[in-house]
Order: sequence, then structure tokens, then C-alpha cells
Amino acid sequence: MTRVASKAMALTIVFAMSGLAAAARADGPGGDACAANLTPDGKAIYAVTVAANPTPETLRSVVERETRSLAMADKIGRGDARENAVAAGKCVEIGLQ
Repeated sequence: MTRVASKAMALTIVFAMSGLAAAARADGPGGDACAANLTPDGKAIYAVTVAANPTPETLRSVVERETRSLAMADKIGRGDARENAVAAGKCVEIGLQ
């Protein structure tokens, strides 16, 4: 492989990877629009989950971890935490698409 072809291939890989990283962001406009309809606790879960940059594969565990953390710190109500986490997780999932 020539030196020019090698550099071109390296640039192609870099651009492809940066595109994948941008596509994997959880704060897409669909997710934000969905989150606007959440309860205040749901919005808090959504915000910290998006900040954690989950992937589709890690979404559930990230939502669970972040919700538990907020509930244990008394930043969200524990009684409705599960319902709010499910709703927030669906919004994050929409943002990942």
C-alpha cells in the first residue's frame, strides 16, 4: 500500500469513527422533545443518564444506576422512581436512534 493510500485510509477511518460517535449521542432532538413531557423527577433522570453517554447496549444499566443514585441522595422521590426511570429511559432510547 502506498503512503498516500495509507493516509487516505487512516483519514477515512477517523471520519467514520467520528460519525459513529456523533450518531451514538443520547441527546438527540427526539429524546429532548420526549423529555419535555416527563415529570420533574423523570427530567432529572433523563439529564443524568444523557450526561453519562450510554450506548444502546448499556442504556438499561446506566438508567438503573443513575436512578438509584438520585433516589438514594433524595434528589428524586423513591415511590415513583421506577415509573420515572422507565419513561426517561424510553426518551434516552429515542435520542439514541
